[in-house]
Amino acid sequence: MKISGKTFLVTGAASGLGEATTRSLIEQGANVVLADINKAGVELAAELGQAASFIATDITSEEDVQNAVNLAVESYGALHGVVHCAGIVVVQKLLDRELNPASLELFAKGVNINLVGTFNVNRLAAQAMAKNEPLADNERGIIINTASIAAFDGQVGQASYASSKAGVAGMALPLARELSRHGIRVMTLAPGVFETPMMSDIPDEAVEALGNSVPFPKRLGKPAEFAAMACHIIENTMLNGEVIRLDGAIRMV
Repeated sequence: MKISGKTFLVTGAASGLGEATTRSLIEQGANVVLADINKAGVELAAELGQAASFIATDITSEEDVQNAVNLAVESYGALHGVVHCAGIVVVQKLLDRELNPASLELFAKGVNINLVGTFNVNRLAAQAMAKNEPLADNERGIIINTASIAAFDGQVGQASYASSKAGVAGMALPLARELSRHGIRVMTLAPGVFETPMMSDIPDEAVEALGNSVPFPKRLGKPAEFAAMACHIIENTMLNGEVIRLDGAIRMV
């Protein structure tokens, strides 16, 4: 699918990976609906011009996501793709030092936002894309979800985050198989350690150590590199039903 002239929904678009992807899509001639709970998306959309529209969106809300999908169709004529970047990190051990058990509510929050929220965005976006007129190869749409290397290399304290992201990774193939009849592809990116707002609360020494733990290049990933991969996936029709690690060969222990 050619990016120019197409319309995309980007969740988590106000910052980090979502912002970089939004900027890259706009630069390549796309229209983008910025969906985020972060109201910074209002200023970003204003900066990017008429090809960008912001809508406050809780990805776990059926109404919010449906409104975002409707905005894409009503403002730009159709929805051709989704890059789903919204998510949270939940860190808690199963047992703390006093042997108190982890919060079930906090565990469920991570799974609900990262996994159930992803499914919510996928199902409503797919419904709209299935109604599109087919493009080359009878393609009607593309869904790109965001997992994490934690899905495969989860660390201590990441039970909620790792399991929710493993669920996102596990969606790729069954959804791609199901949606093939509608000409909709489904791919998942699993980024490693990246320069995102999630890193802002981590001490500089720890961030430097994380960068040095990457075999090559020895640094954190840049959001623009995630965006470049997302754009390549959109334009390479043979990429379907797969999870791509974008991590500089790091394997967390």
